[in-house]
Amino acid sequence: MRTSQQESHLNRAKASLRQALSWYSHLMRSGGRKPSSRDLPGLVKPEIEILNAALNKLDSNVVRIAAFGLVSRGKSAVLNALIGEKILQTGPLHGVTQYPRSVRWTPSEKGKVQVELIDTPGLDEIEGHIRAQMARDVARQADLILFVVAGDITRTEYQALCELRQAQKPLILVFNKIDLYPDTDRQAIYNNLRQLAATQNEMVSPDEIVMVAAEPAPMEVRVEWADGNVTYELETPPPQIAELKLAILRILNREGRSLLALNALVQAREATAKIAHKTIELRQQEAEDLIWQFTKYKALAVALNPIAFLDLLGGVVADLVLIRSLARVYGLPMTGYEAAKLLHRIVLSSGGLLLAELGTGIFLGLGKSTAAVASGENPGNLTAYFGTAIAQGSIAGYGSYIVGRAAQVYLERGCTWGQLGTSTVIEEILAQVEPNTILYRLRQELSQHLS
Repeated sequence: MRTSQQESHLNRAKASLRQALSWYSHLMRSGGRKPSSRDLPGLVKPEIEILNAALNKLDSNVVRIAAFGLVSRGKSAVLNALIGEKILQTGPLHGVTQYPRSVRWTPSEKGKVQVELIDTPGLDEIEGHIRAQMARDVARQADLILFVVAGDITRTEYQALCELRQAQKPLILVFNKIDLYPDTDRQAIYNNLRQLAATQNEMVSPDEIVMVAAEPAPMEVRVEWADGNVTYELETPPPQIAELKLAILRILNREGRSLLALNALVQAREATAKIAHKTIELRQQEAEDLIWQFTKYKALAVALNPIAFLDLLGGVVADLVLIRSLARVYGLPMTGYEAAKLLHRIVLSSGGLLLAELGTGIFLGLGKSTAAVASGENPGNLTAYFGTAIAQGSIAGYGSYIVGRAAQVYLERGCTWGQLGTSTVIEEILAQVEPNTILYRLRQELSQHLS
């Protein structure tokens, strides 16, 4: 992708996160109107911190690359080889890396993006359930994943790879320790990995499988001295890491800032949804009372209004006010424009139920108006008027109840809509990605979570 396009994605993501923080910061200052909501600031504090951390990460322009794999696959050695220094501990014993550790790496002097390399414990070590949760947390924060293997993929590695795919992050499959295999075996394993990648719904591209020897085994070399003596010594070859470094640089230059922006937005979308969910749980009763109040008032107002179409317009206005009032109860952002869009979406997604009620309301409204006019000449028509009014009011009240319930579901997703909503900006970025990028392959799975 063009540099200007990547910068645009980064700036849009920053604006979206700043807007979310602005909207939700009041929750940290006030627990709400009800005593039951006074604990809300403490409950949503972790999500507010996630939003702040995501924005700080965008401002610092740091891409996180996390290395995963089973024990003894050489994850730490791979990262050391990329850095060019032996910073991370390696050794012959299983489980040398006991907890995630990160180091900074500047892959290119010209590159504007800084890289944070994250080393993780083996996915199959003791206390695996704790490590699995740790792996999920690290994968959620990472922008790019390196999955390190040292031969044909085992069943355990395949399961771990499938779990990491759920994080919906771009992934490079690193075939390490190639120096231990003869050329024929090495190529056979490489072909097997490419075939496996081709069956993974293109989540791992065959072109993003690289072969490295991060910490080659010492080799015996023959040394001839000036006096004619010959000795044999062990010499450690330099790491073969150029292919992986080139693959990472290609991704960073092509879409690094867009990946950074997209990951921050996905984290922000999850955080805002959790804020909304926690708020809704605490203020559920207040919202229920509000919905029933609007249901009764709307039914009464529509029933008593004798003018056709005016009651219909008033009903729509009442539904819009209900949506915005619910948003205020939950402490969630909602403008009049967004309330109108949400009402339109609710009507269309109701399976024709609200549209049928709308048509029935128009028909009954005309009948009620006719009965009201005719009642002046024939008082007996008042019975027909009141019967029609009760039917129309009941239908209008039921429609308002449906709108209120549906609005609760949409509000629980948080402030993801609007011009700078996280879902909106994610859709914009995914719509602009080019076919030859990792983001293009991620587009389908990420889009499924926007609806």
